[in-house]
Amino acid sequence: MVILLAVSCNHDRNHPGRAFMADFDMYYAKSYEPYTANPVFADSITMQVAPAGTVSRGFIPYPYMAKSFDDQVLAGKELANPLEATAEVIQEGKAHYEIYCAICHGEKGDGQGYLFTSRKFTAQPTFLIGDLVKNKQDGEIYHVITVGSLSGLMGAHASQVRPENRWKIIHYVRTLSN
Repeated sequence: MVILLAVSCNHDRNHPGRAFMADFDMYYAKSYEPYTANPVFADSITMQVAPAGTVSRGFIPYPYMAKSFDDQVLAGKELANPLEATAEVIQEGKAHYEIYCAICHGEKGDGQGYLFTSRKFTAQPTFLIGDLVKNKQDGEIYHVITVGSLSGLMGAHASQVRPENRWKIIHYVRTLSN
């Protein structure tokens, strides 16, 4: 019995033994790397473009155009911060600000972030504590965080910062000028 048990155990993780449904791909699915050829599709491309007009589940397309002053102002009028400025929301906004914004805008929002002070970025980032930002609607600031600035000096952060966290950052930025 001991010999049978010792022989039947396979310790090689790359070859786990016999699989009942292996011939039908139920256990070992064949996967393809994104940029490799794929015999399943007619064009042999693994990474397919989504069909026109489709929207990913749980994703709402951003309706305002980047680099458009009119759309930035419109976003300011139409978008309202859905979060209440509680101490917890502001604290979370601060944490996200420190991760994504302080490197350029500085810890105090004074445009003295590391990238500017070290001269790795030569253009002065916007003062977040100045009248320019104070007088903007939350929706306008949200728009700039999402698609970038009109000047192109600030890039879009939609892929890095989730929508809810953008609103939290805005609440925190409002506290910097106090």
